[in-house]
Amino acid sequence: MSRTVLINGNVSYLSNAQIIHSNTLKNLIIEYLTDLEERKESLITFFSNFLKNEDAVEVENRYDIDQIIKMLFALSAEKIDEIDSSSFYSFPKLSDKKEQLTKFVESIYNLWRNKHRFMIQRSKFVSSGINKIYKEMILIKNNTDLKSLITNFYRQILINISDDRLKVLRQLPSGAQVGFSIDYPIFEEKVLNGNESLYKTPFVWGVVFEPPVIFYTKSNKRKGIFKVIDSPILDKIELENPEDWFAFPIHVGKNYLLVYVYKEYLAMAAGLTNLFELTGFGVVQKKKPDGIYFFGLEDKFFEKPEYKNGVIYKENDGTYVSLLGRADELDYFGYMKKMILTNHNLKVIDEGNLPIHGALAEIVLRNGKRANVMLMGDSGAGKSETLDALNRLSKEVSEVNILIDDMGSLEIDANGNVVAFGTETGAFVRLDDLQPGYAYSAIDRSIFMNPNETNARVIVPYSNYREIIRPTKIDYFLYANNYTKAENNDYLVFYDNCKIAYEVFSKGARMAKGTTSEVGLTYSYFANPFGAIQRKEKHEIIANKFLEQMIKTNVKVGEIKTQLGIAGFEEEGPMLAAKALLKLINEQ
Repeated sequence: MSRTVLINGNVSYLSNAQIIHSNTLKNLIIEYLTDLEERKESLITFFSNFLKNEDAVEVENRYDIDQIIKMLFALSAEKIDEIDSSSFYSFPKLSDKKEQLTKFVESIYNLWRNKHRFMIQRSKFVSSGINKIYKEMILIKNNTDLKSLITNFYRQILINISDDRLKVLRQLPSGAQVGFSIDYPIFEEKVLNGNESLYKTPFVWGVVFEPPVIFYTKSNKRKGIFKVIDSPILDKIELENPEDWFAFPIHVGKNYLLVYVYKEYLAMAAGLTNLFELTGFGVVQKKKPDGIYFFGLEDKFFEKPEYKNGVIYKENDGTYVSLLGRADELDYFGYMKKMILTNHNLKVIDEGNLPIHGALAEIVLRNGKRANVMLMGDSGAGKSETLDALNRLSKEVSEVNILIDDMGSLEIDANGNVVAFGTETGAFVRLDDLQPGYAYSAIDRSIFMNPNETNARVIVPYSNYREIIRPTKIDYFLYANNYTKAENNDYLVFYDNCKIAYEVFSKGARMAKGTTSEVGLTYSYFANPFGAIQRKEKHEIIANKFLEQMIKTNVKVGEIKTQLGIAGFEEEGPMLAAKALLKLINEQ
C-alpha cells in the first residue's frame, strides 16, 4: 500500500459505515497481513480462522478480508461475548482470543497513523476574505469529524473486546495531517508552454495544518550537484495520470515557480507551503512561470540514470525546468528546497544579479544602534547558530530580525547601493542547531521531518512575503568560517581588496557537519552549489562586480570565525563570534 493516503475533503464523516466500506481499511488489513506473513509473526495463526483459499498467492485472495472487516464492524457495535452467543454472526469464537484481537486492532490503528495523511478538498479558488475562511472552516470541520469518527470507532472496538486497557484516554492525531484546497485554473492562454496534461492537474490554493505535523521520510540527506543542460525538455513531459499529481504555484523571491508533485511525495509539498508563499490564481492564469519543477517523475523521462537525482533543462524562452525521479534516496525535503533554489538562482544569474547562499539579519541593539548583516556560507557553516547566539545576548540586543534564512540575491539599486532580497518565508533547519526548546515553542506552526534521527529537521515559518522581497541595504557581508580556530580574538577579519575577498568567498571552504553526504573539510565554489557552480564563468564576473561595489560603497566585507566545525567549539564558537559582532556594531 502507498505510504500516502488521500482523503476526500468534500464529504462529512459521520458514520462508522464510511470506515467499514472504505478501500483504505481493506488495504490496511491486506498490508498488515502481508507484513505478518513476511515476518512469520505468531499472530498470523489467529487469521487462519479467516482462510478462504489456502493455495492463493495473493494475501487478499488467501484470506476473507470482507469477513475480517465485518468482524470489526460487529465489535464496534456489540461486546465480544454477545457476538459469540449470537446466531446472527458466522465468525469463529472470539472470547478466548481477546489478546490477539486487541493486538490486531492496535496494529491497524498504528499502521493508519503512520501513513502520510492528506485531505483533498475540491473547491473554487477565492483569494481572500470571508469566503476563503468559510471554505477553510469546512475543510477543518470535515477533518475534525474524521478524527473523531476514527478515534471513537477504534476505542469502541477495544471497549467491546475488553475495557481493562482504557483507564486513560489519549486523543491521538488520527485524521489528516494536512488539508489541501484544490481547483483547476482557467488559463487565459497557453502560459505553461507544455503538454495538455500540465493543465489538467489539480492546483493547490489553500492549506490547513493539523499540528503537530510529523513526517518520516526514507532519506535524510541530500547529495550531489544538479546538472544543467541548455536544451528544452518541457514538450517531452506528459503526465499519464494528471490526477495523481498536484501543482503548487509558489513565490521564490521575486520569481514565480510552478512545482508539480507526485502524490507519494505530498509530505515534501506540505513542507513547501511552510517555506514559500503560495501564488494566487490571478498570477497563475496569466503569467508564464519563471521556472517549473517536477518532483517524482518516472524513469522514462530521464536521458541518463544519474539524472534521476536531479537535472535542470533550459527552455528556448529562458525558463528553467527541473526534474527529479522516484527513489527512496530522493525522499528528503532537501531535494525539494535546494532544487527550487537552484532554479531560482540560475534565473538570477541570467539577469546579471548575484545569488547568495547565506543569511541576512537586521540586528537592533538596546542603545538604538543597528546593522544589516549578511553571513554567507554552505550548510553547517554556523550562520544560523551565530544569529541565534546574538538573539540570546538579550541584555544588549533588542532584536534579531531574520530577513533571509538560507538563500537570497543581491542587486545594485539606482543609488549604487548593494541591496538584498530573500527567497523563503520559512526556514528548513536542523533541530540540533536550534536553541533548546525553540522548535517545540513553535510546534503549532512547524513541520517535523524524522525527529528521531541524526540530521532531524524542522520547517518553521518566520516571516511574510512582503518582508523578504523588500530591498534591504547591506552593512556587513561576512563569510562564515567554521573551520579556522580564532587566535588573539580575531573572530572578525576584513578585506579592502576585492581580489583577496574574492579568493576567500570563492573558495567556499567549510567543515562538513552532517547535513549532506560530505565529510571533513570541503570546498564549494562561492559556498553555493545551487546555480553558482553550474554557471561559474558568468557568476565569477558578477561576483567580482558586486564585491568591488560593496567595498567601494563602504560595506564591511570579510570573514567571521564561527568555529562550529571545530571539536569543543560547537556552542562556544558561535557565541564568541556573536559577541565580537555585537562589539563591532556598538563601536560603529
